[in-house]
Amino acid sequence: MDYDISQSQEFFQNPVYSVASTVIAIIMIIGLWKIFTKAGEEGWKAIIPLYNAYTLVKIIDGNGLKFLILFIPIVGAIYGIILAFREAKAFGKGTGFGFGLLFFPYIFTLILGFGDAQYIGPQKK
Repeated sequence: MDYDISQSQEFFQNPVYSVASTVIAIIMIIGLWKIFTKAGEEGWKAIIPLYNAYTLVKIIDGNGLKFLILFIPIVGAIYGIILAFREAKAFGKGTGFGFGLLFFPYIFTLILGFGDAQYIGPQKK
């Protein structure tokens, strides 16, 4: 099979892909902004890459520097899964909502931000 790299480049230059990616990014920023304000953080922190991850981990786990764990290949993936469930618990939601955050983060981030969930704080259990 002959692989031509120009075919993959054409996909990323497709305007539909560009618009869809931009819309998804804006949806995540809006959802994170609402989550941050519910947790007592400034919403603008959702706009800045890496700083938004630091802030989210601080809200979920209590120690923002733990976001550096996400950069460790296998351990970071496992910690990311754990964070989804801890985020649900930090806002008073259950395990089912944690699965929603894990598999459908764009939808469940908006539900968490705009829904009736109240920030409880980091839950270590």
